[in-house]
This record gives sequence, C-alpha cells and structure tokens, in this order.
Amino acid sequence: MNDFPIDTIREDFPLLKAQVNKTRLVYFDNAATTQKPVQVIDTIDNLYRNQNSSIHRSVNYLSGKMTEAYEGARETVRRFVHANNSREIIFTAGATASINLVATSFGEAFIEEGDEVLVSAMEHHSNIVPWQLLCDRKKARLKVLPVNDIGELQMDQLPILLTERTRLIAVTQVSNAMGVINPVNEIIRQAHEKNIPVLIDGAQSIQHGQINVQEMDCDFYVFSGHKVYGPTGIGVLYGKEKWLEAMPPYQGGGDMIDRVSFSGTSFNVLPFKFEAGTTNYVGAIALGAALEYIEHIGLDHIDAYEIALNDYAGNALRSIPGIRIFGDSKMKHPIFSFLLENIHPYDAGMVLDKLGIAIRTGTHCAMPLMEHFGIDGTIRASMCFYNTKEEVDRFVEGINTVQEMFG
Repeated sequence: MNDFPIDTIREDFPLLKAQVNKTRLVYFDNAATTQKPVQVIDTIDNLYRNQNSSIHRSVNYLSGKMTEAYEGARETVRRFVHANNSREIIFTAGATASINLVATSFGEAFIEEGDEVLVSAMEHHSNIVPWQLLCDRKKARLKVLPVNDIGELQMDQLPILLTERTRLIAVTQVSNAMGVINPVNEIIRQAHEKNIPVLIDGAQSIQHGQINVQEMDCDFYVFSGHKVYGPTGIGVLYGKEKWLEAMPPYQGGGDMIDRVSFSGTSFNVLPFKFEAGTTNYVGAIALGAALEYIEHIGLDHIDAYEIALNDYAGNALRSIPGIRIFGDSKMKHPIFSFLLENIHPYDAGMVLDKLGIAIRTGTHCAMPLMEHFGIDGTIRASMCFYNTKEEVDRFVEGINTVQEMFG
C-alpha cells in the first residue's frame, strides 16, 4: 500500500474533502454509488458548455463532434471489458436497464412455457424481479442456486439445478450485500457444457479489477456507470454478437430503425438496434472518461491496494467484540456486512453519520439473502481505492462509540 499514490488520488475527488457535522467525511457507501473524480466532472461540464448537440442525426459540426466522442466512449468500454468488437457494447440507463433488456428481448425469443431460468440466492433485486416477471409472463420457472452459512454459493447444487429446460443463468459476480466473489468462470463452464447462456451482473465487480468478457466467456455482462466513478443514468450491456443479432429490439423509436413505413419496419444494425431514442450521450462520454481515469491509475495497482485494504479492514472488524460479519469469505472485495450484538443497524447508522462516517443500513436490495440468514438487515461498509487505513481506524472507533452508547 505504501507505493500507491493515495494522496494524489484523493485530491481528484472533491467530495472526499467534505465536512459532515464539522468533521472530515469518511465515505464507506461505495457499493451504493462511487464518488466522481474531477476528470469526469470536468468532462460533463465541458460537453454541456461547449459541445452539446444530439448525436447521429445531423450533419452539423457540433453533432459530428458529439457523435465522435460518443462512439469513442463505446470503444473505451469495449477495450475496458475486452469485448471482441464495439457492436457488442450497448449503452443503457444502468445495470438494471441492461438486465431488463435481456429479460425482455432474450426472453421473448428463447423462453417458452415450462422453461427454466436460474439465479442465485444472493442476487440484487434487479437480477431477480425481471426474471420473475418474465417467468410469470411466459409460464416458465425461476430456480435458485442456494448459498451456505458464510454466504458462498453451494456450487455442488449447480449440476443438479441445470436441466434440459434451463435456458439462462443470471448471477452476480460479486455480492452487493456481502462482497463475496462468485466463481463465475466455473458457472459459465458448466453452463456452456449444456449450451446454456450466462448473464453476469458486474455492478459490484467492474470497479475492482480486470474484466475480460472473452476470457470469462460470458454471454452477457452488465454494469452501471455510477458504480465505477462515472455519472448516474448510464450503463452498459455487453452481449455476444450472435445473441444480440438473434434478439428482437427491446424498445422502438428513433435511431434503432433502418426504414419505417406503415406496411412494416426494418431495424438498424448493432449496436443501434438496442439504443432507441436520444440516448444519454453525455453520460456515455463521461463514463468513458471514468474508465480512462481508472486505466491511467492501473487496474493491477487498484486491485493490489484494495486487497490490502480489505485485509486491513477485515482484521480490524473481526477484533471487535460482539460483531457478526456476513459473507466473511476468503474470496471477497472490501464490502463488509455485519451486525452488532443487541444494537439495531439503523441506530448504529445514525450514530456513525453523526461522526461523519457514511455507511448504509437495511436489506441492500437483497431481501432473499437476508431471509436466508434470518435477519432484517445489516450495517454495510463498502470501500474502494480512494479509501485509507486511517479511515478504517476512524470507522472502528465509531463502532466502539456506538457500542458504548447502546451497551
């Protein structure tokens, strides 16, 4: 951790200098949304001040410049996730929108009555509810890969759950509630042996290390911009070209058409086939700036720093009397979900907020996982590469204060 330029990096994030209740903010709510570097903020400001014009539909200078930047951002995303070509990169409103696109479009084409979709018990609601709606609509069946007592997938159950009627697996790469890293490569391998496509929810993994969709061999990969230091309202669906070509359009409107007449409509080529209407082109370009910022720091350096931070924070938290950590796996990112003995998580969260420490309490949009553990919610502290050991120390001191107040 000593050679990581943490002081320089923190200078790039204005909100990290904020004061909360007259003390310096400790921001440990990164699983909900990450802060934005000045490089992203300045990109957005410059686009609206000096370049704004709708993309793809005009011969004017500004539109041409914005279109060039938009398609450049698509290429940046392609490079970042190592997709085969930019036609496989679809800009959406976020990971939720990307999953709904696949659930609707893939579902209409390939799911029939009696078919099965498999998810895991640790999924975010965004990777549960779209599949429930699809299964209700198609009279299909939603099956669940369970988790064990430390929040890891029960992989021995996977071969049992995969049948000749399984049409898709949708699973998170990293649990948003616990930080547990799932063995997605093995899931994909077993699925592909039975010709079953796999969607990976990368909302909590895209910001923590190298993603190579070709090596992973996933069929779909989704993530949100605001989780990876970019703006809100923008996200990505990566899909293998063979699937995207076979899927019908998700929405109708401008830019996704080739030709429209009242006798029938033909559709545009990929990726525009799935980008109806005026997209969030400023958000897409700013997302590209966020990914370039990460590339400049170096994903290997970020990964090494976060591994050390995860170890430091994990050891510090485990030393606290009366703490129960959920998902305390050896394979995890620095997301810690826990309860304090005889203290309601909301009470703890309110006290920590008074101390200038931003965490999150509740079910974290993972109610089935909470039901598995027999709890109503947890305290969640989620960290990233701009957080420090000193902030972890303040967090532990804050937890001690909470225990003293409610002890």
